[in-house]
Amino acid sequence: MSPATSNRPRRAGRTRRLSIAAVALVSAAVTLQPTASAVGSPAGEKTVSPHSGSLSASIRYTEYGIPHITAGNYTGLGFGSGWAQAADQVCVLANGFLTLRGERSLHFGPRARPASGYTEARTNLSSDLWFRGLRDAGTVRKLLTAPPPVGPGKNTRDMLRGWARGYNAWLAQNEIKDPACRGKSWVTPVTAEDLAVLGHALNVTAGHGLAAEALSSARPPSGAGAGKPPKPPKPARADLAQAAREARAAHGRVMPGLGSNAVALHGSTTANGRGLLLGNPHYPWQGGRRFWQSQQTIPGELNVAGASVLGSPVINIGHTDKVAWSHTVSTGVTVSLHELKLDPADPTAYLIDGRRERMAKRTVTVPVGDGETVTRHQWWTRYGPVVTSLPYLGRTPLPWTTTSAYALNDPNAAHLGIWDSALALAGSRTTGEMRAGLGRVQGLPWLNTIAADSRGGSLFTQSQVVPRITDELAEKCSTALGRATYPAGGLAVLDGSRTGCALGRDRDAARPGIFGPARMPTLRNAPYTVNSNDSAWLAHPDRPVTGYERVFGDTATARSLRTRGGTEDLSALTERGGVRLKDIERHQFANRAPAGDMAAADVARACAALPGGTAAASDGTRIDVSAACPVLRAWDRKMNTGSRGALLFDRFWERLTDRVPEDELWRTPFSASDPVRTPHTLDTGRPAVATALADAVQELRAMGVAPDAKWGSHHFVERTGSRIPLPGGSHTLGVWNFIASEWDPAAGGYHDAVHGSSYIQAVTWDGSGCPVARTLLTYGQSSDPGSPHSSDQTRLFSREKWVTPRFCEAEINASPELRRVVVREHR
Repeated sequence: MSPATSNRPRRAGRTRRLSIAAVALVSAAVTLQPTASAVGSPAGEKTVSPHSGSLSASIRYTEYGIPHITAGNYTGLGFGSGWAQAADQVCVLANGFLTLRGERSLHFGPRARPASGYTEARTNLSSDLWFRGLRDAGTVRKLLTAPPPVGPGKNTRDMLRGWARGYNAWLAQNEIKDPACRGKSWVTPVTAEDLAVLGHALNVTAGHGLAAEALSSARPPSGAGAGKPPKPPKPARADLAQAAREARAAHGRVMPGLGSNAVALHGSTTANGRGLLLGNPHYPWQGGRRFWQSQQTIPGELNVAGASVLGSPVINIGHTDKVAWSHTVSTGVTVSLHELKLDPADPTAYLIDGRRERMAKRTVTVPVGDGETVTRHQWWTRYGPVVTSLPYLGRTPLPWTTTSAYALNDPNAAHLGIWDSALALAGSRTTGEMRAGLGRVQGLPWLNTIAADSRGGSLFTQSQVVPRITDELAEKCSTALGRATYPAGGLAVLDGSRTGCALGRDRDAARPGIFGPARMPTLRNAPYTVNSNDSAWLAHPDRPVTGYERVFGDTATARSLRTRGGTEDLSALTERGGVRLKDIERHQFANRAPAGDMAAADVARACAALPGGTAAASDGTRIDVSAACPVLRAWDRKMNTGSRGALLFDRFWERLTDRVPEDELWRTPFSASDPVRTPHTLDTGRPAVATALADAVQELRAMGVAPDAKWGSHHFVERTGSRIPLPGGSHTLGVWNFIASEWDPAAGGYHDAVHGSSYIQAVTWDGSGCPVARTLLTYGQSSDPGSPHSSDQTRLFSREKWVTPRFCEAEINASPELRRVVVREHR
């Protein structure tokens, strides 16, 4: 019996009998027993001994609703984690599982936009067609039952089974109070296969998930029949140039809503000689890709604390008593395109070395309500699905003609190793072991890993799964389109008609068609290693990483302002030596805007020099901008909630960068020999500078907002009827503490956070055996507005305060807010 089948909820007459006891501790002195199967009971708590094969977990809650989950094995640990996640996030989880089952159209209509964020599908129908197609083909079920490194290992399988049973147990015992899903028919039990579909969706976020819309709309040319059609013209040079520009600019477009910063300091730079990590992932504040914080413990086996993406049975980013790690979104291109040479008599057959091979036609039917269904066809090849567009190429089409088509290869669609990678990290004692574990599993899809350990080690590694596109292969096998896109952005477009253009296999690779660990960009034990979503090249400015294939990222190119600003600050910090935890805490909340440091003074001078103090706005209106000049000059160049002038500069900078490409903003161009300080000096002589300033002043004036208004008065979230000011700012400004928000003048400014700083952690060690950590889950543990943990940490974030989490037993049991929930399942 497959894991998916064995975990399917039983029907009436065979339901599990659940016994769940919850009790608040009356004394912090009560101690949890070593395993969940032998949990001690406070006075008055009824204890029922578990039957053979039942699941058991103990959950201790400390400040801010952080659960510390203990069980005797991986299945029990998954059980407790599923139960606890459901308690905090049942509506978001249930909404996500609805997506993963391909049932959104049935409940919310086919034209609405999906809310879960698991693909870039623009409609519920497109999303449903993708996930229904996956299930109909049995893709995930086959992966789930395959042995590692294709399928998950035993511990992960056990956690998946346990998580599903824990989630279902919570549903069976608790009344949902969150109005988002209370009484909704789409809140139903789940299976291990549902979780595996989630893992697959996370894997292909930067690959097949991007093509969910295009995949089900790709159709063979109509009316194609026998006979040789006219030969289509070659792509025009202008089309290839446009494709190159689109590929070069693809990174920010391909992974919307996902980014991150992370830095690991080596013991040679810290005060105590031990490693130090700061992780600052930039993830969505709503939907299925939120983080959730916990500690997971199997005594003598596993003890890890950190954050999980909702629905994940493991901790994805976190720390143990030996190591700490975070992830950043990498520049590696996780897909390749293969241009097919079609059979002239049949556009659904293609030629490989002259031999004919038929596409596989998948017919997918989706219920859309009122008894109606929609049916579409998907066309699959040995490389992957046929697509007619791809976000990596922006507006450049991929036409399916009578002679050619394009298939999308995504090697992350062929494994489920993402959770095994997390367990490998959590089971490591040093950064060296972490690198080895990632190389053994090869399960991270689109992430870099930055890590530190208690011995003083530091690590940056781009140990991710990308197609095995060597520069040599790209040179030999690229089509005309690929010769434009690969050098520009790392997207290979290969000749799919020749077996000589197959991706091959590295000797140390876990699977065919991907790179082995030895070829992945890595930097070990530099004074510090840092990444802010640029390529590996400048992980440390004095030790550039080179020699990797173009598919991993570029070298010797301009870095983002976020990379440059963070590198400047960290270089200054580590040059002094003796870095402490409090120093890295201050770095997280410095809220410095490098764009302001580089340009605000020059803009203020240009403003003051404008004749009559006026400038023409975009609509031609002359605007008096004289009041803006002293505000820009006096601005502290920070995005603190109390900073005056930050709002004015933010609106000016957005207008300017919308009009002028970044490489044309500056008088001094980029130099690879000085990558942190170049380009620089804003070209204030450009008419766009005065126009952008006039537009910003005009906009704020129309809102009734003074140019020196406080940043936090117009950069906020609304929770439980009140506004919470938010520090931080945009990637375009270069702010490390990145927050992307919705701008709405009618709502008073930036009225809600879309994505940005999420689960922040600063971790080091002091030799006591307990890690020294500070954390902050910026949006809190729960999405339920009625929960006390729906905004408590958001208010901390507003005040730039941290949580001191509890890790060791004495720390947990000393919590003044300690309460325990004991959960047991009986068959």
